Amino acid sequence: MNGPVLDVVTFGEVMAMFVATESGPLESAVNFSRALAGAETNVAIGLARLGHRVGWVGRVGEDHFGRFALAELANNGVDTAAVSFDPEAATGFQLKSRADGGDPEVAYFRRNSAGSRLAPSPATDAYISSGRHLHVTGIPLALSPSTRAFTLRAITIARESGMTVSFDPNLRPGLWASPEEMIQVTNDVAATADWVLPGLAEGRLLSGLTGADADQVARFYLDRGAQRVVVKAAVQGASLHTAAGRWGRPIFPVEVVDTVGAGDGFAAGLISAHLDGLSVEAALERAAAIGALATTSSGDKDGLPDRPALAAFLAEQHLTAALN
Repeated sequence: MNGPVLDVVTFGEVMAMFVATESGPLESAVNFSRALAGAETNVAIGLARLGHRVGWVGRVGEDHFGRFALAELANNGVDTAAVSFDPEAATGFQLKSRADGGDPEVAYFRRNSAGSRLAPSPATDAYISSGRHLHVTGIPLALSPSTRAFTLRAITIARESGMTVSFDPNLRPGLWASPEEMIQVTNDVAATADWVLPGLAEGRLLSGLTGADADQVARFYLDRGAQRVVVKAAVQGASLHTAAGRWGRPIFPVEVVDTVGAGDGFAAGLISAHLDGLSVEAALERAAAIGALATTSSGDKDGLPDRPALAAFLAEQHLTAALN
């Protein structure tokens, strides 16, 4: 293969999502709108909307939800050539309450799903090695033994191919057998990545440093081999840490509709900036902008901007800052 074909490769489980259209607990919701859910597909779509060549690897059922997911990914410019169909397992789905500016209630229907049956193969090895960058989350580590094996193999292939690797822990405690296993496996995988992208609360849990600040969480991962650690601290903003220093970035003020997907948008911004060769400061700004825009809609991916929308948002923010 003569050079990378894709800018970014990512993988995981995709699900259909039904979002309540009225406020209240899920059990009282009557009407729902259909959307797409999946941390890794959010990142893939965010990058594709910015014009990057992105591929997503996964497994879906031979069913309506699986076909819907692939159509949504294709319509958003994500390559799905390495996605396989499972004739025996269904595509998972989830129900989500209307958030009204906060964190929504989510109910998952994903046990033994097609996505949990993703496994490594020579074909997926070749596909992964066609990229410049691999983005990994902690979710496939918890879904099943085969998706964990896929994760470990994907990172090995990326390393052998000279790709950079980002890792967002994206902890889902309910998917793990125990907190101890979650912490051990997640940290073992983090030690193989170039970038580690924990939330501050995640970093405290994974490091065992109760009450740690962002600098202490970052040091924990830098000492274990990470080249770049970005700690997301919600309304306190984010900070990027390397052996050379620390850079901070406040959040952009937006009208929040639904917080789900903010971290995925942030990751897409960081990776996009890396691909474009931006400075650390510009990378943090892009990540913060896309993370903020992701919270302005009820769908996990709907607020992710294309290049013109991102440029317009940043221009407006710069003008507001200058006037103040």
